Amino acid sequence: MKESSSTFLRQPATVEIPGLGPVLFAPSRRARRLILSIRPFRGIRLAIPNGVSMERASAFLDAKRYWLLDHLPRVRRMEAALNHRADTLPAVDRQAATRILTARLHELARRHGFVYQRVTIRNQKSRWGSCSAKNNISLNMKLMLLPPELMDYVLLHELLHTRIKNHGPAFWDGLERLAGDARQKRARLKAYHLAVL
Repeated sequence: MKESSSTFLRQPATVEIPGLGPVLFAPSRRARRLILSIRPFRGIRLAIPNGVSMERASAFLDAKRYWLLDHLPRVRRMEAALNHRADTLPAVDRQAATRILTARLHELARRHGFVYQRVTIRNQKSRWGSCSAKNNISLNMKLMLLPPELMDYVLLHELLHTRIKNHGPAFWDGLERLAGDARQKRARLKAYHLAVL
């Protein structure tokens, strides 16, 4: 039930909050409650469920101010460390990446009985890989900067999408069988995502 005489946000809005900096107020159909998060390079985000006013969201944010002020320095240190790491990463040779990634994808597909159509190697900014509806696989050349087990995890992830086109329970169960410790590898990959992509 909506609160009367209140302002409701229909689109995401970034608001400059004194002492905190920019905060993204993000309406969310999926959120069941107000959810505050702070992430490196993405900053502070407040997910706002349907029916919750900006006034209530702002009051919630104000109540969490000390928590944010406690966590912001740690996030800033993490950003600095990741930026330093990105500056020291070796360059990736696209031709070598194409040769190595294509051969490894072929080997894993053969070993596990997957069939795909084409593979392309790109220098993507936000994704490690993707699989199209026609089973064309695209891989990020920066996979070369990952440890071998995480590279294989991404390749198996995309190969499994040739059979399962979503991220439902059957997909994650299948990936666990293929990659082993899939949840742990997924968590490790997130750290590399911030540092490498």
